[in-house]
Amino acid sequence: MNQNLDDQTLALAGLFQSVSLVHQTATRGQCLQDPLETTIKSLFETNPDRTLDVYGDLYGLREGLKVLSRSFGNQAGQAEAQMLRYALNLVQLETKLRKHPEMLDTIGERIEQARRSVEHFGYTHPNVIKNLAGIYQDTISNFRIKINVNGHRQFLEIEDNAARIRACLLAGIRSAMLWRQIGGRRWQLIFQRGKVVENANAMLRSLE
Repeated sequence: MNQNLDDQTLALAGLFQSVSLVHQTATRGQCLQDPLETTIKSLFETNPDRTLDVYGDLYGLREGLKVLSRSFGNQAGQAEAQMLRYALNLVQLETKLRKHPEMLDTIGERIEQARRSVEHFGYTHPNVIKNLAGIYQDTISNFRIKINVNGHRQFLEIEDNAARIRACLLAGIRSAMLWRQIGGRRWQLIFQRGKVVENANAMLRSLE
C-alpha cells in the first residue's frame, strides 16, 4: 500500500468522524461516545510520531472510516451528502485559518490551557467540551465562511449539544490540517475517491 495515501486516509477518517458526530448530535441529540473521545483527544495530540498516533489506534477511527467509505462510495445517501458538505467546508476553513498565524497561535495556546481540564475531568466531560467550543466560537466562527449545521431545532437549541457540535468542528479542522500537512489536496477528494474508499475498506476489514 501507498504509505502516504494510507496516512491521508487516516486523516480523512478523522475528519469524517468529526462531521459524523456533528450530524448525529444535530439529528438525534446524542452521539457515539467512543468515537467522540477519540475525536476530542486528537486535539491534544500535538506532537505525534505518526499519523495514527493522533487518533490512538485504528479501532478508534472505525466510525470515521465507515462514514468516509459511504460518503465517497456509490451508495451515498442524503446523510452522507450532508456530511460530505460539512467536511468540504472544514477543509475550506482550514485553508483560511492557515493564512491567520496569530489565530492559530491563539487556538494552540487555549488548547494547552484546556489540557488542565482534561487531566481533571477526562476528554468528554461537559466542562472540557464547552471549553473547546468556546475556542471555536471565539476564533473560527469569525470567518465569513459559515458551516450551517442542519438538524432538529429541539436538539440544536440544547446548550450541551451546541457545544459538542462546535468542539467536533474544531477537531475536524485539526484533522483537515493534518491531512493537508501530509500532502492532501482538494483535487484528490474528486479524483482519488476510489483509492480512498479502497483504503478505508481495507482498514475496516483489518478490524474484523
